[in-house]
Amino acid sequence: MTPDKFSPPWWARSPHIQTILPVLTKEQSPKVTRERLELADGDFIDLDWCGQASNGEPVLVLIHGLEGSSESHYARRMLNQCHLRGLTAVVHHHRSCSGLPNRLARSYHSGDTQDLGHTLAQIRARLPDSPVWACGYSLGGNVVTKYLGETGSDSLIDRAVVVSAPLQLGACAERLKAGFSRVYQNYLIRQLQAKTLEKVNHPQLGRQMPLDESKVRELTTFHQFDDAVTAPLHGFKGVQDYYQRASGMPFLAKIQVPTLVLHAGDDPFMTSDVIPPPNGLAPNVEYELQPLGGHVGFINGGLPWRPRYYLEPRILYFLTGES
Repeated sequence: MTPDKFSPPWWARSPHIQTILPVLTKEQSPKVTRERLELADGDFIDLDWCGQASNGEPVLVLIHGLEGSSESHYARRMLNQCHLRGLTAVVHHHRSCSGLPNRLARSYHSGDTQDLGHTLAQIRARLPDSPVWACGYSLGGNVVTKYLGETGSDSLIDRAVVVSAPLQLGACAERLKAGFSRVYQNYLIRQLQAKTLEKVNHPQLGRQMPLDESKVRELTTFHQFDDAVTAPLHGFKGVQDYYQRASGMPFLAKIQVPTLVLHAGDDPFMTSDVIPPPNGLAPNVEYELQPLGGHVGFINGGLPWRPRYYLEPRILYFLTGES
């Protein structure tokens, strides 16, 4: 049986209700076990495990969005569903997102596939016969898309889902400068500023930062932040070089494992530029564009204080074939 068709209730037809309400109604998630992976450059990434797979049993890797974590509403819901099904899941945290600052001046970005590759290699080494599935949300979805396209038939992921991914970073940065979308931009920029200020004022890391405290406070858009911080810290020539090289869109045609890409047409973080042309999709890629749903929302029913969601049944059906 396939999941119910996505049809938001009358009270959740606004993209902003779809985007904001899930953040305000986070449910409890099952207990997770944290594991730290040390990286060759001296930094670390943290994994939060729910369950413990034996070799041969599938593992679902969750990759969160900008400034997200295992505490994000979508991660909690998916961990709950995996726990109920007896499916092992693990949240891959981007550097600095597990509740502790990372050790280096650099952090993470929308095209950073190396750290994800490291996590996947560790899982494959321990569980060589286990199917490895992945679900990336928002920025994490762009990372997954780029990873799949870069690795092709050598991908360590067997099946994947990409949700609300900003596949054209430049267009999405422009969108977030306009209208109510600026509220989301301001919220996220404040978090990025706070982390950057900690490093600027750090006795060792401060000398490696490409700007000072006063400049950090002037960065009020993603375009400005990515040009002054993200690009120079991660080896890009500037913001346009970063957006061009890190955007997931060109990699969709190179994916060689079954992949579902899910967008909402009213996503306040996106424009129509994120919708791939039919000839831009590899045969293994299924594209689903819903007219409504907001950004990582997709409320499908229930009540405002107890919403039901389309995402988890849809994702798990694609991955497992079971409703």
